[in-house]
Amino acid sequence: MMKKIFYLLIIPMVIFTSCDDDDGYSLDKFWINMATVENPDNEAYFYMRLDNNDLLWIAATNYYNYTPRTGQRILADYTILNDRPAGSIYQHDVKLNDAYNILTKDIFYITPATQDSIGNDPVGINDMWVGGDFLNVRFYYPGNNKIHFINLVKDLSVEPQETGTIHLELRHNANDDTETFRRYGMVCFNLMSLFTQTSTTPQRVNLVIHIKNIDGNDITKEFIYDPENKQVSPKEFSRDDFQEHKNVSIE
Repeated sequence: MMKKIFYLLIIPMVIFTSCDDDDGYSLDKFWINMATVENPDNEAYFYMRLDNNDLLWIAATNYYNYTPRTGQRILADYTILNDRPAGSIYQHDVKLNDAYNILTKDIFYITPATQDSIGNDPVGINDMWVGGDFLNVRFYYPGNNKIHFINLVKDLSVEPQETGTIHLELRHNANDDTETFRRYGMVCFNLMSLFTQTSTTPQRVNLVIHIKNIDGNDITKEFIYDPENKQVSPKEFSRDDFQEHKNVSIE
């Protein structure tokens, strides 16, 4: 389940979504980006890799008990402290101002026996894009107080019809929740997990995502995933995004 980490530091509301060494760095500037955690020692000081492949070291933090696992996707609010010298394994030392654990999942492989349990309830899509090794989704659904389930699935009973194309389904199980409020959520699906089920070498593929939209209609979205030339997230985030998703119960 996604987890909200509250921040204590109040900083003027100026948003920066990319680094510009020519501007210099100061403690009143902050960046907000999605990143993937690299934390093999389960410490409060860890690396996080941006979708442009920049590696950042958490040299200072407001949350000494925050120890996200390796592979966890986070929405990170951070301040750049300095650049690292040429030849360093990472690009910047940063201070972590706030962090939001985004639900992070592998591809789920369904069979006829698990087809019904995975659910197929409508879901609204705000944004969907490939960034890094992930299909990233910002979604919404009508709900109240039950835990909902969302998965990206590959049907093992369907034979592939097109070389270099993978069909996947975004599946939502509302768990018979009442449609009282509109809830917003974020989820990241690890696309590298497409290749862990077989000995296939990761390669460039076309992705076709099948979705039962919020109005009940079946729609598709198409993307390219290239492990050798990772795409950078085109989305910009603000501190309002932390607040928007904190009350969502989704697994």
